[in-house]
Amino acid sequence: MKRIEDLLKDAGIQGRLPLDDCPINLREKNRVNLLALGDVGTTVLIGLRLLGGDVISSIGICDIHEPNMVRCEQEINQIRYPFSGEQLPEVKMVREEELFDCDVLVFCASKGVPPIGAEGDVRMAQLAANGEIIDHYGKLARESAFAGLICVVSDPVDPLCRAFLSSAGLRPSQVQGYGLGVMNARALYFAEKDQRLRHYACEGRAFGPHGEDLVIADSVTAYDDRLSRELTALTVGANMRVRELGFKPYIAPALSSAAISILLTLRGEWHYSSLYLGNEEEGAFLGMKNRMRGGGPEYEDILLCEELYGRIRRAYENLCALK
Repeated sequence: MKRIEDLLKDAGIQGRLPLDDCPINLREKNRVNLLALGDVGTTVLIGLRLLGGDVISSIGICDIHEPNMVRCEQEINQIRYPFSGEQLPEVKMVREEELFDCDVLVFCASKGVPPIGAEGDVRMAQLAANGEIIDHYGKLARESAFAGLICVVSDPVDPLCRAFLSSAGLRPSQVQGYGLGVMNARALYFAEKDQRLRHYACEGRAFGPHGEDLVIADSVTAYDDRLSRELTALTVGANMRVRELGFKPYIAPALSSAAISILLTLRGEWHYSSLYLGNEEEGAFLGMKNRMRGGGPEYEDILLCEELYGRIRRAYENLCALK
């Protein structure tokens, strides 16, 4: 039996950078800025405004297409309750030079979204193009001495987190990737439809990247490798099933992986996101169940059976190998 903590040693990585500080106003109001208002960014924005009034004071929006930014400022601020007087976070436009004047930056920029009909793991096709964008904004974060939290939503989430960490020179606690939440949600969706898998809701876990190396465990207390791989395959394939219908699968990721999970982070509650495990030269962001505490991110480090740990180790080492 091993734990997540053992991954570094087994991967031959000496030492590790600590996750030892909290870069947000935990359980209090945070100023959030959101970069890029495409399909994903706009849906994240709607989710944050509707659900985040307890931990968000304002949401700044920035997009290279100014008419779209003006439209979002108008329309999203027109989402209101009619009589209760409940105050939702104000949405305001911010310029690029103001982007890092906040507590939380949500990164939704994407340069290489694959077209409908694209085959294979479309997320990895975005790595090179989105890496260029990450490098630009990472340098801006460095120049501004940004002290808050970077929430990477763009695909592929985990490699882009590593690129942002390197480019910006931030502490590991300041960068998290938000891609795993929807994979857990998809696993729940399929598990609800199959009596053999329904125990996933209370016993299961998701680990790893938002892509082909995803690890869905049907149970962490009575792991069944065959059932777990069956559920993993269904979960990974859900993305392509929506594409086969002629749609880009962005609604569930924008809400389950990003909006809901980011708000749970700000509230200090358990959620799925990617944390950095490694030293300055070697390592990777790995998705897992975790929560933000006053002393920094804390991940669930439970004992894992050999078969499950082996799957997670392969996913982690494959992520470490991506440059």
